Amino acid sequence: MAPLPARTLPLLYAIILLDVVVGAAVGPVMPEFVRGLREPQLWLSVGTSLFLGVQLFSAPLLGRLSDGFGRRPIFILSAAGTLLANTLLLPVRAGLYFVNRASDGLTNGMYATARSAITDVSPPERLFSNLGIEGAIISLGFVLGPMAAGVLLTVLQVPAGQQAGYVIGLAVGLAALNVLLSFWLPETHRQRNGVRGAELRTELGLAINPLTLWARLQAKNASNPGIRRIVLTQVALTLSTGYYFYFVPFVSMGELQLDARAISYLFMYFGGLSIVLNYVFYTHFADRLNQRRAIVWLAVLGTPVLLGYGLVGTSKAAFYVLVTLDCLTLSLIQGLLEGRLARHTTEADRGEIFGLNQAFQALASFSTAVVFGGLSVLDLRLPWAWFALCLAAVAWLAARREQPVAAAAS
Repeated sequence: MAPLPARTLPLLYAIILLDVVVGAAVGPVMPEFVRGLREPQLWLSVGTSLFLGVQLFSAPLLGRLSDGFGRRPIFILSAAGTLLANTLLLPVRAGLYFVNRASDGLTNGMYATARSAITDVSPPERLFSNLGIEGAIISLGFVLGPMAAGVLLTVLQVPAGQQAGYVIGLAVGLAALNVLLSFWLPETHRQRNGVRGAELRTELGLAINPLTLWARLQAKNASNPGIRRIVLTQVALTLSTGYYFYFVPFVSMGELQLDARAISYLFMYFGGLSIVLNYVFYTHFADRLNQRRAIVWLAVLGTPVLLGYGLVGTSKAAFYVLVTLDCLTLSLIQGLLEGRLARHTTEADRGEIFGLNQAFQALASFSTAVVFGGLSVLDLRLPWAWFALCLAAVAWLAARREQPVAAAAS
């Protein structure tokens, strides 16, 4: 087989970056879509739950399709779906916000496909580093998205009532660019065998029924012990990192009372620091550490950080200190788990495993959004106790060793 063009990995990173930039740019203006509703923080959580919930069945389906037909068509489909979803937001209406969340979630299986594609092109000795760089790229997107929105609103001196429309217009333009980049991406999956209609209907039926997820995970773990523990640890991490979606309602409607520009600056700092730390950690340290122990200690140290967010009151200085500690601890865990999971995949089932993992993450994200939405109605500080409890579960799961299948069966 001819070697892949040199542009393949940088282009994968560019597509991921643009996708995150689009989502991060619109984040600070999302409260505008529900501000006129009663309990707006609850409706923001409902939108998040809708976005994440539909991925429960779309992620494994798209992962299976990427194994059968290649990664490139899924990238194109996902990029086109993001473009359409953001176009729907151009009239700032609450109803269109919910339509956007559903339609964007349907094609948001790109990240399972992206991790599969990065694993496709990575030699074993570069796997952790390349997936770690993906984490740094995602963090960079969280910087550039709010930065682009903040610069746009500042330079054009956009009045408060028109800010959402301008930012959505920016997101639509960037999403259109990502469609073009997706068409330019070479195919990374060389062992495609297609997916017949009957197989697709079976896969869709399995994906729609969450009860089948556990059986499928058990089957994968039987042939490749260790996958189950990694996925369950990632589920606990996803339950805890639901706070990423809670940041905007908490800082805008809680005691901090940040406006769209201040939220943009917050994400710029969070993302900027995170990308530097992720790059250094995954370039120089991740391959040399005992990854399982590193996950345990990062989760243990990050748990009080999450508790602290709920106690900052009106102190922006204390909040930024906690954000810094966040970047030094729990924000480093995701790439370690992805690298461990990637080592358990093969060329034949890589997309399916990453898709199954993303489905579990979608279920966890949906569940945590429902929980923090309900808790926020009682008190905006309560969800932080939930996030901290889930991160403590990450430490507990990672500290336990996966038992051999034979021993577990007996």
